Amino acid sequence: MTSSKHLDRQARSGLMSRRGFLKTAAAAGIVTAGAGAFAMPAFGADSTSTPKRGGHFRLGLSRGSTTDGLDPAKYADVFMQSVGFAIHNYLTELTEDGELVGELAESWEPAPDASRWVFRIRKGVTFHDGKPLTAADVVASFNHHRGEQSQSAAKGIVDPIESIETDGSHTVIFNLTAPNADFPAVTSDYHMAILPAKDGGVDYESGNGCGGYVLERLEPGVEAVVTRNPSYWKTDRAWFDKVTFLAITDAAARTNALRTGQIDAMDRVDLKTVNLLKMDPNLTVNSVDSDQIYYFPMNTQAAPFNDNNVRLALKHAIDREDLVTRVLKGYGRVGNDHPIGGSYRYFADLPQRHYDPDKARHYLKKAGHDSLSVDLSTSSAVFTGAVDAAVLFKEHAAKAGININVRREPADGYWDNVWMKRPWSMSYSSPRVTEDWFFSQYYSADAAWNDTNWQNERFNTLLVQARAELDSDKRAQMYAEMQRLIHDQGGAVAPAFSAYVSAARNNVGHGKIAVNRDMDGNRIAERWWFKG
Repeated sequence: MTSSKHLDRQARSGLMSRRGFLKTAAAAGIVTAGAGAFAMPAFGADSTSTPKRGGHFRLGLSRGSTTDGLDPAKYADVFMQSVGFAIHNYLTELTEDGELVGELAESWEPAPDASRWVFRIRKGVTFHDGKPLTAADVVASFNHHRGEQSQSAAKGIVDPIESIETDGSHTVIFNLTAPNADFPAVTSDYHMAILPAKDGGVDYESGNGCGGYVLERLEPGVEAVVTRNPSYWKTDRAWFDKVTFLAITDAAARTNALRTGQIDAMDRVDLKTVNLLKMDPNLTVNSVDSDQIYYFPMNTQAAPFNDNNVRLALKHAIDREDLVTRVLKGYGRVGNDHPIGGSYRYFADLPQRHYDPDKARHYLKKAGHDSLSVDLSTSSAVFTGAVDAAVLFKEHAAKAGININVRREPADGYWDNVWMKRPWSMSYSSPRVTEDWFFSQYYSADAAWNDTNWQNERFNTLLVQARAELDSDKRAQMYAEMQRLIHDQGGAVAPAFSAYVSAARNNVGHGKIAVNRDMDGNRIAERWWFKG
């Protein structure tokens, strides 16, 4: 049997993947989750071109708002997430192959029960202003998201940190409230950028980071411009001389900009016109499968959604197969009213919920309604085709005696003014590396992004217990029950998982495209290049 000392030596030896760590830890009896605990499949064609430095890369993105800012705690969508990964680094990084490796962390090692984690910080790294990276910057960056008054979207995933210590200038020790074998993965979250410590907090206003690009300017809702960091410690990344991120929320305008050469790549291809793009000899369409979920969150504390019978009626009133076929054009698969897809370690294959107007009427009657009229807020800001999906849902629900009044909201400001403000709206989420990560961010009682305002005592008890449980079989049972609770009692109609479909001009090169987030894990600026 592998000893814990052997595990520690292996962790200290260099960049240790999450899969490698769990495999060794399982053998040591420290973690029994198995080698595939974090496994996420990666799809997409590999580029055969050799990376070449230089050029001005222009990226058209479907998101972007006048409320955008440089505080990573408030990053909300692909625009600022992509900018964040360009100008900042993180302790760990999820690779194109779904492996967790060290970025600013050279290595990490757990205590025997995984309640204490020691991270060795890379030496010789500097911020854009020349300031050397130290352990103090890491502590300040994590503390930026912690505390009772924190409004960070990452608060739910850092709450299990009881305290953070330093041991010298390049060692950080995280003490957790309970064991958590998944903790290293949390440090790769796009909110957890490592920022320079300043005046007892962090400096995020300047955009000063230690990533591959230096911020030149940010015009919220319009564009961000970055230039290559000449002192970047990664010699095999950040190939472009300059990158411009453009917020082009209209799909037709984004597509036209790509076809006419005004931009070099774009996210969220309009699936109505994807075949036309495929026919263009100057363009390449990239489609990668994912567990990105599209859903309709209801405020479970507001009438009529505070009655679970109403929620069940709406869950039976949507034709998921029809939505995948007509709106996603087959670039996705049906969902089952909970966020955990097949790539997760503890995915529970629950009985699939199907379109059933009669059953929807049954639940309406149990709620005391012969019919129901509700408002649904939506916007193109959610995803390309979101408005079409809402209208299609309206058609489906009408057969169950449910009138859905579709409210088309402005794209600009949707995430600040509509989502989590209206009783019923539309949203999406990229997959997370672990079940605990997703549940802690969206479903725990006090999560900043608990967009269904769901308060379930049993769920919250299981969330804490499962995080600390090192027996894989027991953990699987807990996560299966949590998925059933969301499926049966949760406040989201979650009808579909969507593929990531993007497009680029043929002179753009890249390797395997990651599936953990859109646009190559939001790291497109660092990973892609112009062909020679």
